[in-house]
Formats: sequence, structure tokens, C-alpha cells
Amino acid sequence: MHEPTDRPFHKGVYILPNMLTTASLFSGFLGIMWAIQGQFESSALAILVSALFDGMDGKVARLTGSSSEFGVQYDSLADLVAFGVTPAIMVYQWQLAAYGRLGLMAAFLLVVCGALRLARFNVNTSTTSKKYFIGLPIPAQGCVMATLVLFEPFAPGFLSAHLPEATLVLAYALSFLMVSRVRYAAFKEYDFVKAHPFSSMVTAILLFVMVASEPRALGFLILFGYVLSGPVHTYYLLLRRPHILRERTRTHS
Repeated sequence: MHEPTDRPFHKGVYILPNMLTTASLFSGFLGIMWAIQGQFESSALAILVSALFDGMDGKVARLTGSSSEFGVQYDSLADLVAFGVTPAIMVYQWQLAAYGRLGLMAAFLLVVCGALRLARFNVNTSTTSKKYFIGLPIPAQGCVMATLVLFEPFAPGFLSAHLPEATLVLAYALSFLMVSRVRYAAFKEYDFVKAHPFSSMVTAILLFVMVASEPRALGFLILFGYVLSGPVHTYYLLLRRPHILRERTRTHS
């Protein structure tokens, strides 16, 4: 009887994550084209599709054991286009162009702060905790801007009347949060899920039903809640347990 031997992965396994990254990049490129043409909802959907592919490529690379330094760098470059350049062009064409240089700089900040966020993440990836991101992840920023475009028809009257101003403020705020030391949940470790499997399943089902019932409205509200969760959590640690925050920030620096 022959003992089983380890077989090397087929080369196609290593190509698959990079193909998913390429699909994310292509979707971001389409988003730019549609934003220039004034098709803002299509551009927003392209960003969300990029986020889907971006989430898949890392999972596939880990499951197949085909992670590589090349893939990490390629993924970051694709993220900069899909979640930095595309949302910046989209919101500039959509709302910010009316503000002239102020709007132009707000759009540029989304790109440059996204690039800085990715560079810091790549440099510190081996030392940072898997439980938290330091600074708002650039895909989250891109998805917030995309869902804001889709949320417009559902915006209440007071917000709809001041949507350009709100978009301008949001662009500056998200740019700051990307390069800040604010901590955001990474959802890479599932200790709570393992400890409370039934409650976690019920919560996931309820969230899925809510979003599926009105995805254009609830998608933005949920993502905006995630944006707020970082400052709230960090502020809570700063007030209640400042020594823990200092230690973790020093560890991630």
C-alpha cells in the first residue's frame, strides 16, 4: 500500500487569486469610465463589485496556500484604483465639482490618504493585530462613497437639500480617518462566533434580511455605522482604559 505523498498545487491555483484581483481592478476601471460619462449609479455598483472580488482574492489565496508577496503588492495597487481613484472621480463628478478647488482637493485627499493607508498597512502587516485595523480601510471608504450615491433617492429632505455639503464633509472626514490611529474591527477572528454560534447565526440572518429588503438604503446606513464605530470604540478605550490603548498603539507603530 502506497503512502500518500504531498502534491504541489497546480500553477493555475496560484493564478486564481491574481485573476480575482484583476477582476477587481477591471471593475474599478469601468467605474471610472461610467463616472466620467455621468452614470454614477453604475459607477457605484462597479465599486461594490470590486469590493466583492477584493474580498474573494485574499480568501482564495489563504485557502489554497497560494499567498505571495507579489499578490499582496498587486492587490494594494488594485485597491488604490478601485477604492481610491474611482470613488474620488465619481464623487467629484457627482457633487464636488461645484466647489472648485475645495472639491478637487477633497477628491484628491481620498486618493492620497488611501495610498498612505495602503502603504502603512503593507509595512506593518506582520506586526499588527488581526482583530483591528489601524485607520479606516480603503475598501470601506470606497464602499461608503458608493452606497452614498445609491442612498440619494432615500435621503430625507434635510439631507437631500444639503447633499453636496454633506459629501464634501464626508470626503474630508473619511480621508482623515484612513490615516488616523482610530481602530476598526477587522472581522478576521471569530472568537465571538465560536462562543455564541446560534446568536451569531440569528444576527447574520437578520442583517441579511434587512439589507436584502432595501439594499440601497440600508447598505449606506450599515457602512456609515461602521465608520462611526471606530471613533466611538477608540474614544471609549481612551476614556476607560487608556493604558490598553497606549500599549496597543505602541505595538502597531
